[in-house]
Amino acid sequence: MERAARVLVVTDRTAATPALLRAIRERVARGPAVFRVLVPNPAPVEWHPLHPKRHDKVEEAERVLLRALPRIQDAVDGAVRGRVSVRHDAMDAIEEMLHDEPFDEIILSMAPRRGEGWPHLDLPHRLAHLGLPVTTVEEAE
Repeated sequence: MERAARVLVVTDRTAATPALLRAIRERVARGPAVFRVLVPNPAPVEWHPLHPKRHDKVEEAERVLLRALPRIQDAVDGAVRGRVSVRHDAMDAIEEMLHDEPFDEIILSMAPRRGEGWPHLDLPHRLAHLGLPVTTVEEAE
């Protein structure tokens, strides 16, 4: 029996977009897989880690994530757990998640941020050192 691949879905959209659901369904079609969803902290980077609104942003993202999980679970026809990271940088959030549990591949769906030097624009390149296959989800504007 084939072991299910462990797939980390990383998104800052906190919603199950059509393109993300399509990428997840395509992964399911390739073979058994177990999915986890990770959302980096949506608070602005310049906010101090103890800033009270930073935690409000995390709670808001958790509520949206909980609403999105049923659609993702429908796409995989199974249970999916999700987590909002306390870290705002996607690379830091991913590395922390990989420290907590092993994954075999990553599906990445990150929204572009206009006017900011946002580090995740180059995230697929930054993830290369992990040695995991990365599927980047492109959303139509």
